[in-house]
Amino acid sequence: MTPPSNQKQSDLVGYLGVFFLGDEPSVHFDLSDGNSALSYTPLNGGSPALKPTLGTGGVRDPSIIKGGGGEEGCKWYIIGTDLDISKFNHDWDAASRCGSRSILIWESQDLITWESERLIQIEDATAGMVWAPDALWDEVEQKYLVHWSSHFFAQDDPLHKGNHSNSTIRYAYTTDFVSFSEPRDFIQTCSISVIDLSLLHLGDNAYARFLKCETTSNSVITSYVYMEKSEEGLFGEWNRPDGPDAYICGNSEGPYAWWDNNDPRKAYLLLDDIGLDEPQYVPFEATDFDSQKSWKRSDASKFPPGRRHGSVIGVCSDRFEALKVHYGLATKG
Repeated sequence: MTPPSNQKQSDLVGYLGVFFLGDEPSVHFDLSDGNSALSYTPLNGGSPALKPTLGTGGVRDPSIIKGGGGEEGCKWYIIGTDLDISKFNHDWDAASRCGSRSILIWESQDLITWESERLIQIEDATAGMVWAPDALWDEVEQKYLVHWSSHFFAQDDPLHKGNHSNSTIRYAYTTDFVSFSEPRDFIQTCSISVIDLSLLHLGDNAYARFLKCETTSNSVITSYVYMEKSEEGLFGEWNRPDGPDAYICGNSEGPYAWWDNNDPRKAYLLLDDIGLDEPQYVPFEATDFDSQKSWKRSDASKFPPGRRHGSVIGVCSDRFEALKVHYGLATKG
């Protein structure tokens, strides 16, 4: 397992976590305590760093995207689900039938000032929702590949009262998070719904991907997160270690994977444990991708509680220090 070169830079001295909390649909920032991948201090006194003003007025599943190509090291984006579930009276079926078909986007040149908030419609009127958007830089296309989850209704069902398709993973390309290519299917299955995709570049042309699968039997919904690998790029053949029914963890969703700044062999995976009375992120770690069982629970004693579906990136020295100064942590650690 050889991480991509930009994950092994010696100047990555910490991490920035970007999450939402419970049903509070805002973006919260956490800064790592030194270069520890699982120990964080909430920024902004624990108050939201970003509150959306567009769409439903809420954001879930925020993902922070490092700039690629000519934007590497000088541009970052945050994208998220346009959803305040309270606007749907906490009715998830209604939110998935008549939800937003857009994604919320912010951009920054320094990780401190976030601007150009925008709401970009990305699916047509047959889609019930656009959930859990994320993105990464595709070196082959020299563009950002943006992906999300949607399900669809028949053209003659404009009110979305009837049956819908299984949820699928969709994608589009962009160079600026303003204009997007026509969306296409990325991961589509016939018998199950898949949502919450997270991609991790393993180096060269190899990738791992993590998804939530949802199945329903006798009105009981079962969910779990599993891993697949490709040695042939993003659109190559994907294989599921340990077989077609293997998975990492049940009663979980919202996977997000990232590399350790210090150990080039180690990766982390956050899973939102929805089996808890108060669902929250639980960290896992692995040093290989050979098996679903490679992922072992990490020590979560210093991981901030209440974090839900979000993201983590490594941060270089100047940005790390600037964040500490801006948020009044300059005397810590």
